[in-house]
Amino acid sequence: MPDRQAFGYDTYLSPFTWRYGSPEMRSIWSEINRRRLWRRVWVALAEAEHAAGLVSAEQVADLVAHQDDIDLDAALAIEREIHHDLMAEVRTYAAQCPVGGGIIHLGATSMDIEDNAEALRLRDALDLLISRLAVLLDRFAAQIERHAGAPTMAFTHLQPAEPTTTGYRLAQYAQDLLTDYRELQRVRDGVRGKGLKGAVGTSASYTQLLQGTGMAAEALEGHVMARLGLAAWPVATQIYPRKQDYGVLSALAGLGQSLYKFAFDLRILQSPPIGEWAEPFARGQVGSSAMPFKRNPIHAEAIDSLARLLATFPRVAWDNAAHSLLERTLDDSANRRTILPEAFLAADELVLRASRLIEGLQVDPAASERLLANYGAFAATERLLMELARRGADRQEMHEIIRGHSMAAWAAVQGGGSNPLVDSLCADPSLIRYAGPDELRAWLTAEDYTGDAAQRALALAGAIRKTLAAFHAS
Repeated sequence: MPDRQAFGYDTYLSPFTWRYGSPEMRSIWSEINRRRLWRRVWVALAEAEHAAGLVSAEQVADLVAHQDDIDLDAALAIEREIHHDLMAEVRTYAAQCPVGGGIIHLGATSMDIEDNAEALRLRDALDLLISRLAVLLDRFAAQIERHAGAPTMAFTHLQPAEPTTTGYRLAQYAQDLLTDYRELQRVRDGVRGKGLKGAVGTSASYTQLLQGTGMAAEALEGHVMARLGLAAWPVATQIYPRKQDYGVLSALAGLGQSLYKFAFDLRILQSPPIGEWAEPFARGQVGSSAMPFKRNPIHAEAIDSLARLLATFPRVAWDNAAHSLLERTLDDSANRRTILPEAFLAADELVLRASRLIEGLQVDPAASERLLANYGAFAATERLLMELARRGADRQEMHEIIRGHSMAAWAAVQGGGSNPLVDSLCADPSLIRYAGPDELRAWLTAEDYTGDAAQRALALAGAIRKTLAAFHAS
């Protein structure tokens, strides 16, 4: 166990220590906070045992008085000798409490303390993340409303397809994030602690301790959990079910997936051949050390990089739950020290960076117009086909005629020329039999061929705002 004073920039530090994630999220997952939460559980246990007549009010008061006096250096020094972090904290806390030190941890096993504290920490981290996701959703709603009716080309198979609107495209990402928001709230509300159940979950130590007090072990557990404001799993072994970690990390990975797609699409749309979207770029920002003209989408790329890492954590949590043999094994302990905080810090960074990105998103209407000019007429051939069929034309015959014109026009566009499709279709006698050239030309205008995209986008923005209002009201 190294001295904590040895940590600095001359040794390895996790990027999550200083580069990714916020100070607030790092504080939740800090060692100081972890021990503060342990002490909170010990105080709640002592208060319950006082209610049972096992400890005095003075002993409880002594523990409360020193609850926040974390001395990490002293605890780490003890841990180097005994190789048990929680017992090192017990001894450190006890040394600070001359009256109550002797009753700290009475009846408990380590995981009665650690797993309740961990559940509190999971819940705090989820609360912070959910609040930040609410900000991100609000910013998405604003951009959806701003661009709800702005036409642009949609792509399927990375090929130009039909027109959509920028707001409707943004609504796709926001809809996924709204699903994540609701899932994270559900997971948050379901977080439970182990409770006070002893070494294998049978509450044997508490049953023995409480003999003759008139308080049952279940009542003691209820007292402690009420004091912590945390529900307990009705059945646990030495630990709370590790399936809980898997559920939490799966929800975080789901959020990462949504942001990954948004960021990946932005990277495609920022490429110069399309050039429709761009992430914010500061005046003094350097895009490339070799190519001064570059404006690389570094924030979107960072989102995809971290989301890719975040997606791996549920797999480890799955193994921890599946391999928790019989009443428990310790082979989850070491990796949980990293997968839980790093998953939350990665998710925190993703949401914060995406919030800045969507707020400063640059949309170039001229690029949208170029896309529509180059490819819109191809998309509008669907409307042309529908209108001709409505006027009695043979749908299959018209499809083949339009396809032939389209393939010839596509070859011209790919060769660098202007798109001849509208002119060639409007001069085809087979089509003119059913509509005049002016009508044909009007049907081949793609800008207004977006169906109800704008209305659906605005409705989604409204649903976001309604959901956020309900959350704030609660």
